Amino acid sequence: MIRFLIKGLLRDRSRSLLPLIVVAIGVMLAVFMRGYINGLVVDLIELTARFSSGHVKVMTKAYSDNIDQIPNDLSILDASKLKKELETAYPDMSWVNRIKFGGLIDVPDENGETRSQGSAIGFGIDLFSENTEEIENLNLQKSLVRGKIPNKPNEVLLSEKFSQKLKVNPGERVTLISSTMFGGMAIYNFTVAGTVRFGTEGLDRGTIIADITDVQMALDMPDAAGEILGFFKSGYYSDEGAEPVLAKFEQDFSNSEDEYAPVMLRLRDQEGMGLYVDLANSMSCIVTLIFMIAMSLVLWNAGLLGGLRRYGEIGIRIAIGEEKRHIYSSMIIESMAIGIIGTIVGTGIGLTFSWLMQTYGLDISEFTQGQTSGIMMPNVVKARITPPDFYIGFIPGAISTVAGTMLSGIGIFKRKTAQLFKELEA
Repeated sequence: MIRFLIKGLLRDRSRSLLPLIVVAIGVMLAVFMRGYINGLVVDLIELTARFSSGHVKVMTKAYSDNIDQIPNDLSILDASKLKKELETAYPDMSWVNRIKFGGLIDVPDENGETRSQGSAIGFGIDLFSENTEEIENLNLQKSLVRGKIPNKPNEVLLSEKFSQKLKVNPGERVTLISSTMFGGMAIYNFTVAGTVRFGTEGLDRGTIIADITDVQMALDMPDAAGEILGFFKSGYYSDEGAEPVLAKFEQDFSNSEDEYAPVMLRLRDQEGMGLYVDLANSMSCIVTLIFMIAMSLVLWNAGLLGGLRRYGEIGIRIAIGEEKRHIYSSMIIESMAIGIIGTIVGTGIGLTFSWLMQTYGLDISEFTQGQTSGIMMPNVVKARITPPDFYIGFIPGAISTVAGTMLSGIGIFKRKTAQLFKELEA
């Protein structure tokens, strides 16, 4: 009987084509919007991870206790050795050394006298290594406003607003005045290679980025690093992936009696990020649920109307002796077939659009008035495909369509034979 009903659907396009198209479009929108929302949420988390927290972060116990003060005097010594140990212990992760520091940027005039000054926060990252991922991690190339990315020692990047405030251009010399790892005064000359845009007012107001080897030399921190950041090679943070890494690290490296022993923090354990991760996931679920309910109502209504429009056909089938229960069950099987086929087609199309957006992204520079992409505010929005995207479409596609048909089919049992003949005469 099922094969007979499916043949009937294929031969009568008025009963199958339009409902199938409606279901496919609804499921496609539901799947694509879920991927798009997941992409937005993940991007916000990943921007923070790449810039500051990493998916996991390693530092000394004393540094961790005073992390808000950026205490470089409590940094990791022999950082390159520890980094190699981490790379060996966790081959499915990439590790980078970072140094955060603060100081005063002095711009001299042609006579060597101070022309302008400004306080800044600085970041020492790996810019010169052959296989460095830091330029891509921080989106430096696309965030570049003027000049170029540093490619030789003693070159730095300044935030664009900071450079305008100091009235310094690429190619000019600036002096960093800060404190060394041992508490002494540090004075070091740099050349401005270029300027970048961060996209956030606080960082755009005064930030300097330099190669970590130059910062180590300037601050008297040979082979030291304030933080070692770890990133999953999948490119995405998850608590499920971070927990075993944290457990293994505590077993292999931690020494509670030594305040300079390395400790590891997950992204959610840093600077209130746990609340942010939970809030982001909750918002993603809420927005997805609202959209799924809306699409379910639309497809439920489509199934309901489709059933009501067939009352004339149903009347004829009752008149020739077909049982009402048989008619009702056949309508449910037909709607189930349409819902499943439409869901498969819609899910495939939605996943295709999501994959294209995940791979190539959507350029929204037109909505940002053509401004250069910022480190913390990129102009390319990407989606993210997750396992639920492969089956979430069955809720609005198959279940809602069948539910609408079941509701409309209740009227079959209320049909009167006398009323039926009046309808046929009309």
